[in-house]
Amino acid sequence: MKALDELTFDNRFARLGDAFSTHVLPEPLDEPRLVVASKAAMALLDLDPAVAETPVFAELFGGHKLWAEAEPRAMVYSGHQFGGYTPQLGDGRGLLLGEVYNDAGEHWDLHLKGAGMTPYSRMGDGRAVLRSSIREFLASEALHALGIPSSRALCVIGSSTPVWREKQERGAMVLRLAHSHIRFGHFEYFYYTKKPEQQAELAEHVLNLHYPECREQPEPYLAMFREIVERNAEMIAKWQAYGFCHGVMNTDNMSILGITFDFGPFAFLDDFDAHFICNHSDHEGRYSFSNQVPIGQWNLSALAQALTPFISVDALKEALGLYLPFYQAHYLDLMRRRLGLTSAEEDDQKLVEDLLKLMQNSGVDYTLFFRRLGDESAALAVTRLRDDFVDLAGFDTWAERYKARVARDGDFTQEQRRERMHAVNPLYILRNYLAQNAIAAAESGDYSEVRRLHEVLTRPFEEQAGMEQYAQRPPDWGKHLEISCSS
Repeated sequence: MKALDELTFDNRFARLGDAFSTHVLPEPLDEPRLVVASKAAMALLDLDPAVAETPVFAELFGGHKLWAEAEPRAMVYSGHQFGGYTPQLGDGRGLLLGEVYNDAGEHWDLHLKGAGMTPYSRMGDGRAVLRSSIREFLASEALHALGIPSSRALCVIGSSTPVWREKQERGAMVLRLAHSHIRFGHFEYFYYTKKPEQQAELAEHVLNLHYPECREQPEPYLAMFREIVERNAEMIAKWQAYGFCHGVMNTDNMSILGITFDFGPFAFLDDFDAHFICNHSDHEGRYSFSNQVPIGQWNLSALAQALTPFISVDALKEALGLYLPFYQAHYLDLMRRRLGLTSAEEDDQKLVEDLLKLMQNSGVDYTLFFRRLGDESAALAVTRLRDDFVDLAGFDTWAERYKARVARDGDFTQEQRRERMHAVNPLYILRNYLAQNAIAAAESGDYSEVRRLHEVLTRPFEEQAGMEQYAQRPPDWGKHLEISCSS
């Protein structure tokens, strides 16, 4: 385990130069203090978890101190926001402090969000507030624990710095980790500003550092794009399978690595609703739950346009055509496992679709339904779950099909069934009302609930003694919280 001054930096993105980012120093927070830290994320840097409780930890990630080897840079990029192209965006409140490589040889970006104004702040103050920082921290670590590709979060640092949003709040910083923070919008920026040399340099950087295996293919850039297509298809399949809504799928929020990042007004489904919109600023429902799949393809098309200098249009179209088959294969595989099935049959897709149609408008809790489905035999489980549905006759028909499908799947004991299903069906998810309760306590200076919730969410599939309150259906007020992009 390492101390904070023993980290080894290798700032590969910074070496690309001023065409790609601007040197900016963090603006310190007043009276920085630790809100919460992730031991699992600290382990990625080989850090001793005990250092989180030291004053220098809060000073480093609150903007007061900086490693001599760090090179804080604000990245420049553009992107399509709600379908319209914005020529220049960039890190308006975040800084890439540098890249650290651990003892296993992995490189991790240290990206500090809420670090103050940059040349890309666009009339903003460059700050993040405590509530949004807590939400991003919890979401990053919760998604990872569910097996959904995501950026990681090392810590949240609170402060006494006043920040104005709809009201006065307190400033905070969250330290994010990822193998790269390059996004679709980086390629769009250099494509639309007609800077082919920089665009080629960026493409080489991504290919060499993040997709080196594609170098062995006859067309390395095409192989890289195909991999990006599949990674994004798999990520979104997992979003859909677990009921996660991102909320702001702009191309500048899409990772070139196919991981979830740039958390804003996200939410997990409580009652199943395919048309759920988690961002109250999304008046047209562009980023509704059911639209995430086609929007993923739309965003990949925007990236494909930016890659036309390197890849033929026909080849790009062919690669894009793989997106939906990739998505459907990953999604159906996971949904089969959520239903406790170990084999594949042709009608499984319809079995899933018909269940979701029955859930729609019945007020069925999406997470708890699948968890309870594995508690008992298929026959007993569907009998107990029947009363959750409005269309009882429709559910009875589905239940008979499901029981017959389970019987054909194999001869497993109930203990084997429960163990297998509970391994993929979480008991605990980051419900908005749980996050809000933790935020309200933190805003009054009590960080214990944030830390407790974080610990529960790191083991979402395991029943944890004394934590029953985190596995309950939300109260009515908790289902109707409005979440905005404002952070």
